[in-house]
Amino acid sequence: MEQNQEIRPECPEKPKMATDNLTNAQASPTKEAATPSNTDGKIDKDVAAADPNPTPTAKLQPSESDEEVDLPSISESLGEEESSDLVTEPQSQNPNPLEPGPRARKRRRRKRFFTEINANPDFPRNRRNSVGKELDSEAITAMSVGFPVNSLTEEEIEANVVSIIGGKEQANYIVVRNHIIALWRSNVSNWLTRDHALESIRLEHKTLVDTAYKFLLEHGYINFGLAPVIKEAKLRSFDGLEPPNVVVVGAGLAGLVAARQLLSMGFRVLVLEGRDRPGGRVKTRKMRGGDGVEAMADVGGSVLTGINGNPLGVLARQLGLPLHKVRDICPLYLPSGELVDVGVDSKIEASFNKLLDRVCKLRQSMIEEIKSVDVPLGEALETFRLVYGVAEDQEERMLFDWHLANLEYANATLLGNLSMAYWDQDDPYEMGGDHCFIPGGNETFVHALAENLPVFYGNVVESIRYGSDGVVVYAGDKEFSCDMALCTVPLGVLKKGGIGFVPELPEKKKEAIQRLGYGLLNKVAMLFPYNFWGEEIDTFGRLTEDSSTRGEFFLFYSYSSVSGGPLLVALVAGDAAERFETMSPTDSVKRVLQILRGIYHPKGIVVPDPVQALCSRWGQDKFSYGSYSYVAVGSSGDDYDILAESVGDGRVFFAGEATNKQYPATMHGAFLSGMREAANILRVARRRASESASNLAK
Repeated sequence: MEQNQEIRPECPEKPKMATDNLTNAQASPTKEAATPSNTDGKIDKDVAAADPNPTPTAKLQPSESDEEVDLPSISESLGEEESSDLVTEPQSQNPNPLEPGPRARKRRRRKRFFTEINANPDFPRNRRNSVGKELDSEAITAMSVGFPVNSLTEEEIEANVVSIIGGKEQANYIVVRNHIIALWRSNVSNWLTRDHALESIRLEHKTLVDTAYKFLLEHGYINFGLAPVIKEAKLRSFDGLEPPNVVVVGAGLAGLVAARQLLSMGFRVLVLEGRDRPGGRVKTRKMRGGDGVEAMADVGGSVLTGINGNPLGVLARQLGLPLHKVRDICPLYLPSGELVDVGVDSKIEASFNKLLDRVCKLRQSMIEEIKSVDVPLGEALETFRLVYGVAEDQEERMLFDWHLANLEYANATLLGNLSMAYWDQDDPYEMGGDHCFIPGGNETFVHALAENLPVFYGNVVESIRYGSDGVVVYAGDKEFSCDMALCTVPLGVLKKGGIGFVPELPEKKKEAIQRLGYGLLNKVAMLFPYNFWGEEIDTFGRLTEDSSTRGEFFLFYSYSSVSGGPLLVALVAGDAAERFETMSPTDSVKRVLQILRGIYHPKGIVVPDPVQALCSRWGQDKFSYGSYSYVAVGSSGDDYDILAESVGDGRVFFAGEATNKQYPATMHGAFLSGMREAANILRVARRRASESASNLAK
């Protein structure tokens, strides 16, 4: 290949950047062109200039040991509700016209992006001015999937996709890589062939096309998912050789994705699952009451957090599932039931954001001067609040506490447990675009992924023995011998020592397991005989006078638009999430009803008893012992990478949200970790096959 010649896809003109988000309707397959436009949706051009208050996003929100509370309705129905269709951009309306409407803006669910702290060379400050000029739509599509603008990923470097890092060959490879990604993303229901990828690239660059296509295919960036043609495809990874066998421990998203990918590569695979169902911390329960009222409730992971580049968004397109955008308006109510004053609300939200800014600037200076320092984020925030006199009167303090509770929800733990230095280390990688609900619940994905997979339920893995000759997985009185094993159990199980490893895990990995935090979030899902809160909003919050209970039912999600019935879910975060697990389900539901009636009865709105209610108990679930991971004081993002490392010279591998440094605590993070480890297992299997062939030749 000529080193001084750049590659350009052969097309008459550069396509315009797509600006539509994938929301309410299935993204219909677009006609493939030589250089397709990005059909995944609007990409944030400037991460540094992104909305500082992103829509609440969902992390894995589990519950296996959820408890039901059946309460017959004691109120008469207000009549038949109008059907609520999924809408792309619903018009925001005030549910109570007698009061001023809440300010239309997004409530922060995750963390802010601080460019001065998390400096990322691939997202420069001046990107807002240069991205439209320097990057075409294909590069933007690749960015949405997680590829850097003008450099290689660690995976690509390890795969030796170019002979020399930097220079024309790398630049040309990146153009080819981006083109192939965008080409498949333009129609995710088709199998993209190597020849099709080559059609719009000059023939002299065939080697680069071959390299990029192979890398993207084997690492699960193209031709993955649940479209019929993709499910039927089989790769010839072991022509003439006996394929290795792999035991996958855990049938959550990571395990299911890895198993499906490994099977398509030609491996022999079986999955061991301790529960009697697939999905792990993704769980959907069907709720029903009298008069045919029913709904599907996600008591685990619930929201697709950013649709641009999200692999779950790809699955939704392939399955023809519409997506409901989580609307931005989130009214807040005082304990008296009155709406929070818009001016006070705006003031405290701005002050809260400024305090976070100040904490992060302090963090940067401390890291630069002391090199190694960490304190709890909660302590730093409280110190700055006192120094700057923020939220000194009662209403302002209640509002400030609500924002603290929202941050504890984002991280599934008390702010006093969070690392000030690294709590938001994953922010630069956040996926852009709308946050969405899936109609019918996320188990739609789970059941589709588990279909026809060899999953053996009710097999609780107790220990894994590994050595140079292979792996033996022990589940009760059963033994499963294999060449390699993939462990996808939650971090909570590893912390509890739920699975024994022989020999023991390396000290470095054991220390990372203990350093990383693993938190708790709980839910109360309530199916009502009718929707009394209105169809205009997807979220609303309530304030509390007692700071120690700030996380108790502080945020409500309305699933009426997507669940099939009038379903309301109350969240419990922070200290309240732990206390919640000691309360009886009946008392918990009574407390939620007391709060709801305090909000709506002053407006003359009757709050009926729910026809059914569910209370999660994820901390008591022996298959998870909690909800999702966070960066604790003394930990860092490096611990996610350590947890992801294989042991035994490539005998036992690890996947799951807590092994994904870029996307921890999310459903798509678990999904992507499964893809990552399938590629790693293939790499090791090929290495062993090559070594075996060399030994035989001697």
